[in-house]
Amino acid sequence: MFHRIQKLKPFKQAIFSLLIGCAVVTFWKGVWGLLEVYLHMGSQEINSWVALFIGLFILAITHYWTKELA
Repeated sequence: MFHRIQKLKPFKQAIFSLLIGCAVVTFWKGVWGLLEVYLHMGSQEINSWVALFIGLFILAITHYWTKELA
């Protein structure tokens, strides 16, 4: 995939990068919004702690999976 991007002209690379960046930001905005709706437990502090532990759990699992792939 990256070799195909490198073959593009610099202007098209910039446009492609901008589109990818917007897509990533939009995706995470949606995820954050869904967490606010479905994880709402009455307290912003509790929401933040639960989200933090869910994120750490996901990072730990993906770290384990990437070690298994190597």
